[in-house]
Amino acid sequence: MHQDPVSRVRNFGRSVAVEVGALEDRYLNRGRPLGAARVLNAIGLGYENVSELRACLKLDTGLLSRLLRGLEAEGLVETKLSPTDRRCRIASLTPEGKKEFDIYEELSDERAASILARHKDARRLLDAMDIVTIALSRDDIVFEEADYASDIATKCLNAYAAELGERLKLDFDLKKAGDPELRQMQHPHGTFVVARLGDMPVGCVGVKGNDGAPAEVKRMWIAPAARGLGLARRLMITAEDAARSLGMDVLRLDSNSALFEAVNLYRTMGWTEIERFNDDPYPDLFFEKRL
Repeated sequence: MHQDPVSRVRNFGRSVAVEVGALEDRYLNRGRPLGAARVLNAIGLGYENVSELRACLKLDTGLLSRLLRGLEAEGLVETKLSPTDRRCRIASLTPEGKKEFDIYEELSDERAASILARHKDARRLLDAMDIVTIALSRDDIVFEEADYASDIATKCLNAYAAELGERLKLDFDLKKAGDPELRQMQHPHGTFVVARLGDMPVGCVGVKGNDGAPAEVKRMWIAPAARGLGLARRLMITAEDAARSLGMDVLRLDSNSALFEAVNLYRTMGWTEIERFNDDPYPDLFFEKRL
């Protein structure tokens, strides 16, 4: 008999709490609990502003202060007023703190590898972890403009091309799919927006300026693990708002009927089907929207 959903969530929480060491008072045998180790790790990853550190770890002020004092007493962390804003405090790792950070990194990598080794299909396990991570951290997803040639944009575009190739059962070539010139995806002609969770890209969309002809929405993609959270609609709204800010009053896009989720979204958001407007070999549906 299957357990009810609430019981399954609670069982998951218990397993994770044990596995990540949340109950250990000497996390990874380094003499301090997980909370202090996470603060040390976050500072080592660049969260030195204490306010940003608190927001990143979702800790209340009192608990973070106690954890920082403990790390200071160990000689691992120093805190001082910001030289540019006396209202802010900055935390940094001491030389001993940097050594401890590196040890934690190595031990954490070993623990992660041991978890993956328990499942014969590590990719399936990682995909499940991504779904959980994104669902739990959905409020931390950031939408920001990115250079179309940047590393994070390239990751999105490669994932976009790989998925379309799989969904359409063909060798998808971005260059044959109306790949925009760099300037067409930059102000004042257009834009490219990435949705990310930390350094993990979870979606993207571009507005391609066409030198007077109707602009196009291009490269709208959501990572499979991030679907079901409303990100696609948010990205489309972001694209439409960006087009308005660039003075555009008409947008077009193309799609394929095999991408039924995307096609349904476009229709529910007021996009109207029109005749073919390009020679791209992959789409079979074409849409327009007046802003």
